[in-house]
Amino acid sequence: MPTYPVDMARSHLTLAALATSAVAGLDIVGAQQFGSPGGDFDAAILTGRDGRHWIVRVPRSERAEQEQSADLLALRAMSAGVRARLPFTVSTFAGQVPVDGTRAVVSEFVYGSKVPLASIGIELAASIGAAVAAIHALPPNVVIDAGLPSSSPVESLRAVVAVMDRAAATGLVPAALLSRWERASEEPTLWQFTPTVINGSLGSDSFLSANGVVTGLVGWHGLRVGDPATDLQWLTAAAPDILDAAHAAYSRARGTADRRLRERSSLLSELEVARWLLHGVEVSSTEIIDDAVQMLSALVDEVQLDLMNPVGGPAVPLGVDEVEQLLERTPRIP
Repeated sequence: MPTYPVDMARSHLTLAALATSAVAGLDIVGAQQFGSPGGDFDAAILTGRDGRHWIVRVPRSERAEQEQSADLLALRAMSAGVRARLPFTVSTFAGQVPVDGTRAVVSEFVYGSKVPLASIGIELAASIGAAVAAIHALPPNVVIDAGLPSSSPVESLRAVVAVMDRAAATGLVPAALLSRWERASEEPTLWQFTPTVINGSLGSDSFLSANGVVTGLVGWHGLRVGDPATDLQWLTAAAPDILDAAHAAYSRARGTADRRLRERSSLLSELEVARWLLHGVEVSSTEIIDDAVQMLSALVDEVQLDLMNPVGGPAVPLGVDEVEQLLERTPRIP
C-alpha cells in the first residue's frame, strides 16, 4: 500500500537522491524545496551540472497520485510536432522511480511565474486567450488516439444537467439560479458547438509567464476532447477588462463561430459552485456546505444585475462569415 506522509515532508536532498535514481546520468549540483509544505506533492527544483533545471515530485495523497498519472498520460500523448504548435513550453517527462508504494516523477522544469487572477494585466490576459486558442486548435486525434476522453455537445449537456439535478436535490440552491440554469439547458443554440482539444483543468495558477507573455502551462491531467468553454470558465471571475481582453484574443485566433462560448463559460463557472456544494454534501462537511451556500447567494445577486444578458437567452443570428467558419470546423460524415 502507498505511504503518504501527513506531517513530515521529504527533504529536497531526499528528493534529489530519488531523482538521480529515476534519471540515468542526471548529475545534480543544486536542489531546493518547491511549493508549499503540506501541499499535494513533495517537490524540489534541481539544477544539473549542464545548467538545466528539473522538478521532482512525489504525491502525498491518492488523489494527487491519480492526478499525476493522468498528467503523465497526457504529456506522453503530446509529440514534438504537437508541442511545436503551441506558443508556450510543455514539460517533458524524464523518468520515475518507486518510493513508499507510490513514485517520484522527474520532468523538465518550465520557466515562468504564476500570476494570481487579481494581478493579471491586459497584456497577459491577451496572451492567455491566445494560448488557450492554440490548445483548442490542436488536432483531436492527438487526444483520441491516446485513448483520452472525448465528449460530444449532447454528452456535455447531459453532464451539466446531471450536476443541476443533483444540486437541486439538496434543496440549498436558490430558485432564481435553478430557473436560470434550466433555461440555459433548454436553449439549443447554447449547446451547438464543435468539440475541441481542451486542457480541461485550467485556472490562473495553470499559466506561467514572464514580461506579460505566457511561457508555460502546467497541469495536463484533464486533457480531452470536449466543450471549449471549459477552459475559459475560470476567467469569468476576472475583472471585466481582463475578461474582454482574453476573449478578444481567443476570438482573433479561433474566429467567432461559437457565439455562445462566453455564455457557456459563465454557466459552467456558476456550476462549479454547485459542484463545491455537492462535494461538501458528499464528505459531510458543514463548513464546505455553508461556504457554497454563501457563494450561491452571492451568485443570485450577480445574475439579477445581469438581466440584460441572461444565460440561455435568444441567440444573435450568425453572419455569413461566421457560418462559413462553423462549417469549416464541423467534421464531415463520410
